[in-house]
Amino acid sequence: MPEKNEIKILFFGTPEISETALSALLRNGYPVRAVVTNPDKQVGREQKITFSPVKETALKNQIETLQPEKLKDPETIKQIKNLKAGLIVVSAYGKMIPKEILDSAPLGVLNIHPSLLPKYRGPSPIQYPILGGDQETGVTIMLIDEQMDHGPILAQKTFKIASGETGETLSAKLAEEGANLLIETIPLWLDKKISPRPQDESEATYTDLLTKEYGKINWDDDAGKIERKIRAFHPWPGTYTHYKIKDGVKSLKIIKATAASSDEIPERPCGSVFLTADRRMTVKTSKGYLILEELQLEGKKPMRAAEFLRGRPEIVGKILT
Repeated sequence: MPEKNEIKILFFGTPEISETALSALLRNGYPVRAVVTNPDKQVGREQKITFSPVKETALKNQIETLQPEKLKDPETIKQIKNLKAGLIVVSAYGKMIPKEILDSAPLGVLNIHPSLLPKYRGPSPIQYPILGGDQETGVTIMLIDEQMDHGPILAQKTFKIASGETGETLSAKLAEEGANLLIETIPLWLDKKISPRPQDESEATYTDLLTKEYGKINWDDDAGKIERKIRAFHPWPGTYTHYKIKDGVKSLKIIKATAASSDEIPERPCGSVFLTADRRMTVKTSKGYLILEELQLEGKKPMRAAEFLRGRPEIVGKILT
């Protein structure tokens, strides 16, 4: 096995979950030759230029940073190949990597995927297990090939999904677990102590790229499904409904809620807002009801449901759409 300081690593990644893996490599003495991350974004009303978390860490550690618009551009491919990386590590980069780049690393291309492949291939593997009510999830270290999340598996780790887990909290756990598994796997892979295991295609499932539209609540769903959706889609893309007020229809974001069931709910349309006996703001669903805990009206700050109710008591009896 080559010594750590002899391995030139090229790292592909962009968001916070990627930065956790990059920091783990640096902390464990692996020399990262360069990083490839997405171009800077303009954020907020002032359109302030914002660096990705991976770029921030790269700059702090004086690591060369590449931010190509298109990986397939011949000049970009030439620039990356000229780095002569021995090993490529990928974490949530978000783009398919051309075969010419994959073939340029003699020690292979390792990818950290935050699910138990072949389940939940694609761009949203963190949210889907919560959405589906799964009891467990995990991380996979795999070799990348030319298909999406298709390559052979080198290592996996499974853990339970905690009660009340959100997309945000689960992402943080998967980031740490994935980084730790990467550090455990690299020396075993380089020492040829791991045999790649092909994925079982019959077990493959896929996730969609989440957009804001995915967060629209359908009150004809059952309360449990809506509550899981609220947790899975926090903080992005969030979950929302529409609330008709005097000056029009506003978007009402549901940040936190609890599903409940009772035989004592009066007959009313799904989406109807009512108060429980202890005056908690509640919405009728097709099966059970949803107790709202934290909300955010369009153009306003997030607030607890009790505070919202004090300011807008007229919401009781309304039908959310």
